[in-house]
Amino acid sequence: MSKKKTPVRGQTKDKKTKHKVSSRKTATTTSTRSTRRGITNLEIEEAIRRLFEQEPNKVFNYKQVCYLFGQTSMAQKRQIVSVLESLVMFGLLEEVEMGRYRLAALGQTLEGQFTCRSGRYYFEPDNGSEPIPLSERAAGRALHGDRVRIKISTPKGRRRESEVIIDEILERSEQTYVGNLQVSRGHAFFVSESRELRQDIYIPIDQMNGAHKGDKVIVRILGWDKRAKNPHGTVVDVLGKAGDNNAEMHAILAEFGLPYSYPEEVERAADELTDEITPEELARREDFRSVTTFTIDPRDAKDFDDALSIRHLDNGLVEVGVHIADVSYFVRPGSKIDDEAYKRATSIYLVDRTIPMLPERLCNLLCSLRPDEDKYSYSCVFTMSAEAEIIDSRITRGVIRSNRRFTYEEAQEMIQGAEGDFKAEVLELNTLAQKLRARRFEHGSIAFDRPEVRFEIDEMGRPVSVYIKESLEAHQLIEEFMLLANKTVALAIGRPESGNAKTFVYRVHDQPDQEKMTQLAEVAGRLGYRLRAQGSNRAISDSLNKLLADAKGKPENNLLSTIAIRTMAKAKYTTENIGHYGLSFDFYTHFTSPIRRYPDLMVHRLLTRYLVEGGKSADKKTTEEACEHSSAMEQLAAQAERSSIRYKQVEYMSRFLGEEFDGVISGVTEWGLYVELDENKCEGMIPTRDLTDGYYELDEDSFTLIGRHTKRRFTLGDKVRIQVVQANLERKQLDFALVEE
Repeated sequence: MSKKKTPVRGQTKDKKTKHKVSSRKTATTTSTRSTRRGITNLEIEEAIRRLFEQEPNKVFNYKQVCYLFGQTSMAQKRQIVSVLESLVMFGLLEEVEMGRYRLAALGQTLEGQFTCRSGRYYFEPDNGSEPIPLSERAAGRALHGDRVRIKISTPKGRRRESEVIIDEILERSEQTYVGNLQVSRGHAFFVSESRELRQDIYIPIDQMNGAHKGDKVIVRILGWDKRAKNPHGTVVDVLGKAGDNNAEMHAILAEFGLPYSYPEEVERAADELTDEITPEELARREDFRSVTTFTIDPRDAKDFDDALSIRHLDNGLVEVGVHIADVSYFVRPGSKIDDEAYKRATSIYLVDRTIPMLPERLCNLLCSLRPDEDKYSYSCVFTMSAEAEIIDSRITRGVIRSNRRFTYEEAQEMIQGAEGDFKAEVLELNTLAQKLRARRFEHGSIAFDRPEVRFEIDEMGRPVSVYIKESLEAHQLIEEFMLLANKTVALAIGRPESGNAKTFVYRVHDQPDQEKMTQLAEVAGRLGYRLRAQGSNRAISDSLNKLLADAKGKPENNLLSTIAIRTMAKAKYTTENIGHYGLSFDFYTHFTSPIRRYPDLMVHRLLTRYLVEGGKSADKKTTEEACEHSSAMEQLAAQAERSSIRYKQVEYMSRFLGEEFDGVISGVTEWGLYVELDENKCEGMIPTRDLTDGYYELDEDSFTLIGRHTKRRFTLGDKVRIQVVQANLERKQLDFALVEE
């Protein structure tokens, strides 16, 4: 019953069979033969019953049940599993998944949500208990996201087993789907690769709304008649012809419920704003316009939301200003622009475009810290020694005038010796940044350096080449001062000596999961590295940094970096500060990118409320809701960004069908091996069904597929040679075949 080894091929258990719960009977027919320690099956049964009856809604795995009996041998574990199976057979427990059990609930009706995941159906109860798997028949006419009521029927006649069925659909989901329209002989069907859609959707001719055969469309389901084989729906929007770059990028956004156009009324509201620097506003701000100031950004950037300034003081110290576009001056709470920005919560960066959080006039003109233009800023100003020690700091609203706009490449060339404007200032800031960076890692920050895949795109949006974005010292220069500003702002509001605790927006990062750290240590060990998985936060982070440093430049670097990142908890926004584990900061927020992140705009407003206006603490509940929304939208945006990368990878690799490449196993699942190619970091899958030398089992703890009879092993990090077999753009999936030596 262990989850460690899962049969991959030749399984005898049909995962789509009807979910069943045996009828309630006493299980005292089980043997009372004693174990070596004198525990009988009856005693095991009684202990298990007490456990599950005390927690009737909780799911326990067999390991947790075994823990009741202390240290157990393999024979005793098998005995406990045997009793669990007996209790399932007699209806006292139900096995919700392989090796996971809960108290059976016969005769009940429960309300919750119906979900469909890759052809498997689940009922997710409102009470928060584990999802219940459903059969195709039991799912009835339910659709993904529907609010439903289920009924657990009691056994009848000779049937000793009960089943869970959807008894009533309480509320239909308003969810939309993205896919292609197929039209023939006077009727149309919507076809999608969505894993949440049970059937193709019938589209009546009067519901096509201008769509044509082969269009990429967005569809909403209107209903599912009892006698109909398919649900019926309506076309909500036409994105363009399937395969067209714009249509496909918009489809990715729509798939995640993200916007792909900007409301006209919001654009009009932005057009009414002016960038005039008024004498009244200037009197309220610190004037930095005479101080050397510049921006460093990517080549194609237009929204310059941060700038650096530097000047030497009479006492031999240096003053460094981190100046951030003051979006809060233009975007006022409750305005149309603010409402739309809150909804979006973040800008979205697909391979070939940016979908901004704010209207273009604000992003690229009014707020953007463009050279030779006076701009309002929110500034963190530091007095520093030559060793980058912070002597003093202040947070102030200012007016700046950027002297120069640098690209990262231009700044990097000066760092490496080339001549250029403000070279002395760039070099001095870089020296300070490198000292800040060294000190940060000394205090436990983790040095993640994951390669980023980038594409050269032609005028039609097609990828013509793939390259890996390098982390330059110029990137680190900006990064270190942004981190310093974010940390300083969080400390100004959150530290105990700042007065009564006030509601604030923190960017937090929890400690990594201990089990995942142990697994990472095992993978690293198999590759010849050592990683400390237990101990103090500092000891673990130091060990992890050493692992990443030792692996840098080696074939396994990308693999270990990927697993290390997956080991970490996800960072999020919240009013409850727990610190930032990855950075090893006790206080941290996001202050430096209000053009593209709504939480940064919230932080600016809170700074004005507390430091300028002396206002009382903001409402915590409302602020926390905004934090949760922003975190959720951040995750959706990240998924869309990854989806666009996968699409372009598949599109790029489609020209190499039949060709062979070297790669490394980057993921191991029961359905296949994921392989990342050495040459271009594109990832595809070798389906398990195509491993023709027998059945394979997944050992989750060691990230390994093991041949049941051959004992052949495929492990995360193994080098393999593959052939590109298929490039499916609709699924954004590359299929590889293993090239045998």
